[in-house]
Amino acid sequence: MTADRKRQAREKFLLGGVVVKAGLSTADRAFLLGGLIELARVIPGSAEHRRLRDIGEKAFKASSRDTLSPHVEENAGWR
Repeated sequence: MTADRKRQAREKFLLGGVVVKAGLSTADRAFLLGGLIELARVIPGSAEHRRLRDIGEKAFKASSRDTLSPHVEENAGWR
């Protein structure tokens, strides 16, 4: 495996961990992608960007049980 492929694999692994940390591991993939597309539209440095970043920083510091989203169905499965 080349160094570039290893870096890409590690990046995907870490991003998957973020999804799990957010409590979205069973969420519909189209829902996740739609949410990420919306997040990409948030202007860096804006009040909304800072607000969301603060939420994320607190979630990384908290235990994974504390960060589960109450809006995700437990058994939604991949679609």
